[in-house]
Amino acid sequence: YSRSIKSISDEVKLLSQKGAKEIVFLGQNVNAYNDKSNNNDAKLSDLIRAISEFDSVKRIRYTTSHPINMDEELIQEHKNNMKLMPFLHLPVQSGSESILKKMNRKYDPDFYRRTIDRLKKAKPDIEISSDFIVGYPGETDQDFNDTLKLIDDIEFTQSYSFIYSSRPGTKAASETDDTPLHIKRERLKILQEKLKNIQLKFNQGFCNKNIEVLIENKSASNPEYFFGRTPYMQSVYIKSSNLKDGDIKNVSISTCNHKSLYGSC
Repeated sequence: YSRSIKSISDEVKLLSQKGAKEIVFLGQNVNAYNDKSNNNDAKLSDLIRAISEFDSVKRIRYTTSHPINMDEELIQEHKNNMKLMPFLHLPVQSGSESILKKMNRKYDPDFYRRTIDRLKKAKPDIEISSDFIVGYPGETDQDFNDTLKLIDDIEFTQSYSFIYSSRPGTKAASETDDTPLHIKRERLKILQEKLKNIQLKFNQGFCNKNIEVLIENKSASNPEYFFGRTPYMQSVYIKSSNLKDGDIKNVSISTCNHKSLYGSC
């Protein structure tokens, strides 16, 4: 089900009047969006363009998307629309062709790589985050190594990773899960360490530089700091006494870890 562009525009208008600066389109396979109301045939790229017309909206994102729905119009929107943030969550789940087939993901690793190549060609500074499932039924050492290779190739700057757990009623629930839990845990540890190192290296590239940050709120854990996010969805903690929610500020980054940036303005 896709809501109409009009209903979404009406809601965004109300939100922007209340001070919203960033709009996030949320849906399951959100890039399969298709508004067919009133004889429309509008896609996500059309929705993004429509919402971009609001002057008060400064940032637009969407999540969660599916690789098979990254059409050329949407990719070009990343190139042409400066309000569309240069960060995309595009879950791959596995770098193994056989595991992706078992998951019924309808693409293979080469298709995913080509999709990223198309995005990078259109928007060279775009960064990618992803989801990974470790220990899917039948996953071999080679399957796991294929996933590590994909991570090395793409260099995901953020990620979510989990050990496979059976869900009743799914096709996978009927398959034999013969990989011992200690192996799954070891694989997850290796995968997360690799992803952590990539994310830390990416964040370190912002130290001693300025980056635009949208202020979301005052830090609950330390009232001397405000919390915000960069265009790349990095968490930023800013030491300041004169910020307010909704401010967009250039922040001087002084230090970081793999999760967050720290700075002042």
